[in-house]
Amino acid sequence: MNFRSRIVGTGGRVPDRVVSNEELARLTGLSPSAIRRRIGIVERRWADPKEATADLAFRAATVALQDADVWPQALDAIIVSTTSPDTMMPSSACHLQRMLGAHRAFAFDLAASCSGFLYALSVGDHLIRAGKAGRVLIVASEVKSRFLNYSEGETAILFGDGAGAAVLVPGNDRQGVLSVTLRADGAYAELIQIRAGGSRLPASEKTLAEGLHAITMRGPSLFRVAVRHLESAVIETLKAHGLTVPEVRWFFFHQANARLLEKVMERLGIPSAQTFSVIERYGNTSSSSLPLTLDAAVRAGEVKPDDLVLLATIGGGLTWGTALIRW
Repeated sequence: MNFRSRIVGTGGRVPDRVVSNEELARLTGLSPSAIRRRIGIVERRWADPKEATADLAFRAATVALQDADVWPQALDAIIVSTTSPDTMMPSSACHLQRMLGAHRAFAFDLAASCSGFLYALSVGDHLIRAGKAGRVLIVASEVKSRFLNYSEGETAILFGDGAGAAVLVPGNDRQGVLSVTLRADGAYAELIQIRAGGSRLPASEKTLAEGLHAITMRGPSLFRVAVRHLESAVIETLKAHGLTVPEVRWFFFHQANARLLEKVMERLGIPSAQTFSVIERYGNTSSSSLPLTLDAAVRAGEVKPDDLVLLATIGGGLTWGTALIRW
């Protein structure tokens, strides 16, 4: 009998370079106090010029595998969530497979922006439930600092780099991933995007000169949509499992910005004692923010066996989703 998957190891890593609000103020023209007031971020980490997405993924994956007591050679699958891959091809997952020496594992990337970790979790969970894999490594790794336009300061101040990883194995009839719910709506695609670099608008001198390879965001509109969708997604998951907010021990949200998190928690009636945040230190690290937050809480000893944990995220696409886990 095949059971649901269970997370048995986590890992999170960020680059060494700390980028303060003071440094970003010099780049964007915004004041350090205004940056903190608007988004609740004090500092973020940016990758060294020689560091790429797979390098951060390798560091996070190594920690997660050690935590799970799983050798890389025992992995059946590697799934990497990223929208800032090392190369257009091959995938960052294949780069990571080579770096780990995980020769048995099949490997691939998926791109669901900030929702990518939950998309990867869903795929890994289904592989295990179907009996197609016994040990799955999922990693969300992002180097978004390479795609910033400082003339669009409201966007540039948000993003940091990092990677978070989890190891999945078959669970039991009680513990593990209880459900993953995924959603998308391409009608909102223009709210946050990188316009150039793909087949629709290939790289050229013109696209480079016009800054079309940087992240652009319609912040106020995205904020309103994100709050509404996150709220409804959490409510949907709670109702599906017959739960109320007090019955869930931990709510871990994508670390988009502090104001958004505060608004969602207020509307859902979630007290601060039921959440954990790394936004102040790491900024918005896109798809890696959810596993980074989860790993930080686990390593702080906050997440206990049998705790109900609800993960929720929203990102470009738009994509969003939730996962409910019995730890």
